[in-house]
Amino acid sequence: MSQYLFTYGTLQPGRAPQEIAATVAQLRVVGTGRVRGVLYDCGEYPGAVLDADAPEIVGTVVELPEDAPILRELDEYEEFDPRAPESSLFVREMHGVALDSGDTLTCWIYLYNREPGSGTE
Repeated sequence: MSQYLFTYGTLQPGRAPQEIAATVAQLRVVGTGRVRGVLYDCGEYPGAVLDADAPEIVGTVVELPEDAPILRELDEYEEFDPRAPESSLFVREMHGVALDSGDTLTCWIYLYNREPGSGTE
């Protein structure tokens, strides 16, 4: 069964830094997606915090390859430790993402796991 990831910021195709670019190149673009939330400027990267009352965050939905350790590589890059989510920089959670087609697709999304401060993108 296919798994999907909603990307924004450095995990989007064409925006990945060299350290994660080979992994991101293995992701198949499905299309544009939207979630409600706030995108914070964390310096070198953005951090999303979901909020049903906020404007939309626009990103890219990608399909994960079934036979590769992609999630483990992405988790390491995003500093998410599934054994210790409370101390992780980002947490990976499943959420519904609205597609341009009008459909909703359940996707993984990396959410910022710190107090965001005031800098929004």
